[in-house]
Amino acid sequence: MRKIILSTESGADLPEDLVEKYQIQVVPMHVVMDGKDYLDGELPVEDVFDYHSRTKKIPSTTATNVHEYQELFTKIRTNFPESIIIHIGYTSKASASFQSALIAAEDFENLYLVDTLNVTGGLAAVVLYAATLLEEEPNMDHISLIEKIESVVPKTKLAFIPGSLDFLRSGGRVSNMAYIGGSLLKIKPCIELKEGKLVSTRKYRGNMSKVAEKLMEDYLNQYDIDRKQLYLIYSIGLDESIKSRIDEMAKEAGFKNITWMQAGAMISTHAGPGGFGIAGIEKD
Repeated sequence: MRKIILSTESGADLPEDLVEKYQIQVVPMHVVMDGKDYLDGELPVEDVFDYHSRTKKIPSTTATNVHEYQELFTKIRTNFPESIIIHIGYTSKASASFQSALIAAEDFENLYLVDTLNVTGGLAAVVLYAATLLEEEPNMDHISLIEKIESVVPKTKLAFIPGSLDFLRSGGRVSNMAYIGGSLLKIKPCIELKEGKLVSTRKYRGNMSKVAEKLMEDYLNQYDIDRKQLYLIYSIGLDESIKSRIDEMAKEAGFKNITWMQAGAMISTHAGPGGFGIAGIEKD
């Protein structure tokens, strides 16, 4: 059997130990500050927040380009000559990255792409679902694996609360009026992926401790998430007491495996410091 290699973007925010465990190949997205381009995954998140503190500006982000995907796929083929590559990608509805991957893929055989219509923990959930399947069934053929991956894409649910409306507003995710009202009333929007697009679905009022618990309750009530695995996402600045409480709630809800993921520089540029999110896959 040919070896199957999985790849994805840095916007999946995959923990490094899991990247190494499953040999997942990760290509960087980009963060731009004062005209200088930085690779996501190499740029410390603290630098993003320090830049905002100093300049009151929000960095911008750019997609992975065609050349970078060509380099990624070439590197995989060099290291694993007879491999089949399955690229599990960042939503095509919020970034040009997937389109760049499609263009790059034209020059390669035995290369398949899946648009997860998701980001950060939602994207990671799909990638790690595929990695786990391969671990459990190492002789699975690529056609069956792709079918299984595609079957969980619509069942993968991500919801998050940005830590700062300044960052969200800059990314064009909320209107200026909503931003002003949210700042004055301490309203925090819940952002979810709907058909691959980031949509504000509800609003919460109060401090992050209260809001995070409410989001967790609403998420678990709304979606029948498979209790095998839950992904919890945070950006630097989220209070440890909140993480402890959410962890406790997840265990009480019966989740067997709970993985915390820190948002990288690219995702943090949109979410700001102290953000919190949840991702999982609904039961069959």
